[in-house]
Amino acid sequence: MQAWRVHENGEPGEVMRLDEVDRPVPGEGQVLLRVRAANINFPDALLCRGQYQIRPPLPFTPGVEICGETADGRRVIATPALPNGGFAEYVVADEAALLPAPDALDDAEAAALHIGYQTAMFALHRRARVQEGETLLVHAAAGGVGSAAVQLGKAAGARVIGVVGGPDKAEVARKLGCDTVIDRRADDIVAAVKEATGGRGADVIFDPVGGDAYAKSAKCVAFEGRIVIVGFASGSIPAPALNHALVKNYSIVGLHWGLYNQKDPASVLRCHEQLTRLAAEGTVKPLISRRVPLKDAAAAVQCVADGTTTGRVVVVADGVGR
Repeated sequence: MQAWRVHENGEPGEVMRLDEVDRPVPGEGQVLLRVRAANINFPDALLCRGQYQIRPPLPFTPGVEICGETADGRRVIATPALPNGGFAEYVVADEAALLPAPDALDDAEAAALHIGYQTAMFALHRRARVQEGETLLVHAAAGGVGSAAVQLGKAAGARVIGVVGGPDKAEVARKLGCDTVIDRRADDIVAAVKEATGGRGADVIFDPVGGDAYAKSAKCVAFEGRIVIVGFASGSIPAPALNHALVKNYSIVGLHWGLYNQKDPASVLRCHEQLTRLAAEGTVKPLISRRVPLKDAAAAVQCVADGTTTGRVVVVADGVGR
C-alpha cells in the first residue's frame, strides 16, 4: 500500500515522502481499517517538525484522525495508532475506541468531526461552563477548531465574537454565524471587544493560538470570565502574570482533550453521541475548505502548517463514493 512517511524531522512539505509499504498488522484489540478520509490537524505539522508532545520513532506516518471502513463494511471514526497514521491507504486502530461515523456527514466531514469538535465541546461546556447569553470570543474563528467552537458556541446560545486574520477569513467567520467579526490585521482587538460588549469584555475566550492572542485576551476578559487555553498555534507559549488574573478576577483554564481518552473515556463517547445528534439536526457541520487526493497530502499538510487555510483540509481516498 501507499503511505506518507517522515524519515527526518522538518517542514512537512520537505520531509514527507510517499512510500510503498506493507499493510500494518493489527495487534491484540486492534482492527485494520481502509482509510476513506483523513483530516489534517495542526498536530500533524508538529509531528513532522518533532515538536509535538508525542514523538513517534522515525520513519512514521502522520495523520491523527480518519474516517475509515472496517472489513465488514462499517463506516467509523478512528484515531490511528502511531507510528502508522492516517495519511495512508490502510491503518490499524483500537477496536474499543472506534466511533460510528454520523450518517448526516460524508467521509471528509466525518473525518473532521472528532478531535476539533470534541476539543471545542469540552472547552466550552466542561471547562468554561458557557451559559446562554454569555459572550464567547473565539480566536482563529475561521480555522479548524475555531470554526467548531463558533458553531458549538452558537448552539449553546452564546453571542460569538470571532477573531480572524484577513478579509477572506472574516467572510468565512460571518458565514459560520459569528455575531461580530474582528480582523486582527486591521482592527484593535481589545477596543473592538469592549465596544461590542459595552465595556464588559468576553465571558469566555477560546484560545488555540497563544502568543499575542492570549495577551489581548487578558486585556478584554470580563469580570469572572474564563480564558480556555487550547493550544499554541502561533508557536509562542505565553507566560501569564498571575497577579493580573488575581486583580481582574478571571480564570485561566487549560484543556488537554486527549487526557479524557485516558481518564474518562465514557465522557468522550457521550460527547460523540451529542455531536452526532447535532450533526443530524444540521447544527454542526465541519467546514471543509479543500479535499485533496492522497498524492497531494504533503503539500496540504504544509499549507495547514503555514496557517494559510480556512476550516479543514481533508485527504480523501481515491475511488471512495461518499
